[in-house]
Amino acid sequence: MTLVDRLWYSQRRPLWPLWPLAWLYRRIAARRRRQGLALAAGRQLPAPVIVVGNITAGGTGKSPLTAWLVDFLRDQGWRPVILTRGYGGTSTRYPLLVTPTTDPAEGGDEPVMLAQQTGVPVVVDPDRYQGGRWALEQDLGDVLVCDDGLQHYRLPRDLELAVVDARRGFGNGAPIPVGPLREPPERLDSVDFVIANGEALPAIAHPRQVVMNLQPAVLRHLYTGKTCPLTDLAGRKVRAVAGIGNPVRFFETLEHLGARVRGRALPDHHRFSAADLEIGPDEWLVMTAKDAVKCRALGEGRGGETAHWVLEVSASLPEDFGATLLDRLGKVPSASK
Repeated sequence: MTLVDRLWYSQRRPLWPLWPLAWLYRRIAARRRRQGLALAAGRQLPAPVIVVGNITAGGTGKSPLTAWLVDFLRDQGWRPVILTRGYGGTSTRYPLLVTPTTDPAEGGDEPVMLAQQTGVPVVVDPDRYQGGRWALEQDLGDVLVCDDGLQHYRLPRDLELAVVDARRGFGNGAPIPVGPLREPPERLDSVDFVIANGEALPAIAHPRQVVMNLQPAVLRHLYTGKTCPLTDLAGRKVRAVAGIGNPVRFFETLEHLGARVRGRALPDHHRFSAADLEIGPDEWLVMTAKDAVKCRALGEGRGGETAHWVLEVSASLPEDFGATLLDRLGKVPSASK
């Protein structure tokens, strides 16, 4: 966890001199919301739009929820397309269709990860409305799922799912940069579903609060793709690296699997080098799926004898959530199923 994260998610007040900047951030965010909503009011896409996002900075579990949602919709006969901003990517041409083989330096680490995990089209565009319109013109799908788009108000949407980390909550309750809040907590009153990652949040009085659990799914070799049982981590010396928004959760997952973890937290969207993958003679290196898409190229020529592994996780949600989601989706005017 970075120093800023530790300050955001504690009641200490060393950042409080930055309150004038927080006030300015809140004013700018409110103005952008008004402008975006006004622009979206004159727009329409001929397919349902589902937005997944959060009201805090950092990792809350949005990408696993997006992957679950895409798999669920596909099982119901839909053809989902993922829309995303593509943070960390260097492409200068948009819309960009991301595939499992796209260079993450161009398309961004999360878009490539989602393309590999789901197998559905992933469209990167800073203007998600433009990206969604292009995806539908190309007949890539019939439902749009926007990853991390809650504050992208220029995109008209039919359903909003807001993810909240049950452990970290809203931190110190202050706006960026004093605290982690992108928007005030009352923003959750207007979303369709609040997805509580880990456990229910009694402090959030929302009629459709749903608990999501992230579970370790498979341990996959970084270069060969072979898998091994999660039980092989028990008692193992593990060098864990994580360039994600909430690395502590990843380290704790490995510890719960019995690994003896030596963790290294890196900045979100970190650009890895070969030095980041160095380990001791008796260690395994374990990373997240998001980091793996950037690290495979660093191991070109390495075989299965290199102890570099990827811990993949999956989201688990209640069965009745799927039924409720389909019911609300069926009421969307542009839904054809």
